[in-house]
Amino acid sequence: MTKTATLGFNLADFQVFKVEGFSERMAQLYATVRPKLLRAGDELAPELARKLHMEFFPHVARHARRTVNPPPETWCAFGPSARGYKRYPYLGLCISGFGLHARVVVKSEADHRVEMSEMIKRKGAELTRALNSTLVARYDNWDFNRIPPALRADGELWNQLAESLMKKTGGIDLGVAWPVREALKLDRAEILEAFRELEPIYRVCRSAT
Repeated sequence: MTKTATLGFNLADFQVFKVEGFSERMAQLYATVRPKLLRAGDELAPELARKLHMEFFPHVARHARRTVNPPPETWCAFGPSARGYKRYPYLGLCISGFGLHARVVVKSEADHRVEMSEMIKRKGAELTRALNSTLVARYDNWDFNRIPPALRADGELWNQLAESLMKKTGGIDLGVAWPVREALKLDRAEILEAFRELEPIYRVCRSAT
């Protein structure tokens, strides 16, 4: 176990996402939030590996493609490659003005999305059983006005995700959230447990790559 129980985020970290202006928000992200994500990534990656029996490499978002609009959230991605994460499915520890989020993500630029879609269709019944008691939210069309509503993981959801992966700009962004008040006292063990609950869909996607 790590030395501290929490991830160390405070109220000011969540308020960074209210800062107006690209340069101003990016400066605050790099000064306060990003160092905590870097530390969390280094500490959580080996714990995830032990808990899920897979190798993970942490990557903290740089937002290098953004030049005008400030990011509404930032994250640490845990993926299978040391060279990058966007081409693979990954687990994401995300922070926004609304709280902390544990998510499984497949970006539109990821490789093997067709194969992932087919695998999800084949494994749909197994995924429903594996996530039977887990409520998840879809973040793929998140408007950042409020935390997305929680949905039951069932056959309809898997069909929708499989269809999304077949689209040119489609992907997966699925997870759970802790509002700011809960996130401030969130135990790291709860983050790891959330990733364990999301592991079946991550494993299915990863098996297709």
